[in-house]
Amino acid sequence: MGKSYERIDGRLREFIEAQPMFFTATAPLSPTGTVNLSPKGLTGSFAVIDEVTVAYLDFAGSNAETVAHLRENGRITLMWCAFQGPPNIVRVHGRGEPVFRDDPRWHELMAYFPDIDSGLHGLRAVIVVHAELIRDTCGYAVPLMAYEEDRDLHGRRFAREDDESLSAYFEKKEHVAVSMDGLPGLPLPLPPTPERLGPG
Repeated sequence: MGKSYERIDGRLREFIEAQPMFFTATAPLSPTGTVNLSPKGLTGSFAVIDEVTVAYLDFAGSNAETVAHLRENGRITLMWCAFQGPPNIVRVHGRGEPVFRDDPRWHELMAYFPDIDSGLHGLRAVIVVHAELIRDTCGYAVPLMAYEEDRDLHGRRFAREDDESLSAYFEKKEHVAVSMDGLPGLPLPLPPTPERLGPG
């Protein structure tokens, strides 16, 4: 039996923060549009902002379907599965928005990701999600799998890029500026990567 929650705290928060990966699902408003489902990983790239708000980092290397769908309608679902320990699945249904580098909230949001070098991974946006429905369900059919470690391929690949070459990469890549269904995706060229603010 599933259970609904009003906030992300306690055992629920501990569970989602302990998972090495999660999934995001979005869709355009068009009934013939393409539903998008994406896996997300990389230790330190997800954060609980408060009891009803979470955020994760959107990196170079993939299309911009999630960004495009959020810009059009904001609907998003995040899902975590227990691949180790007791079976559990948690979903956060809510409204999301991409926060880009030139947004005045950028530095405040990046403070939640102190272990991520934004220049190393080609960071494009921070996706902020405000929960409207939080539920968990059993995960009896989810297999037990062991987590080994994060891959280092993404960091090694995009460490070679600077802001100019990264924007050029996005300009040439299909379905970044425009989604598969023709929706506006990533605004290009991207604003420069802001420098990290120091303590105080």
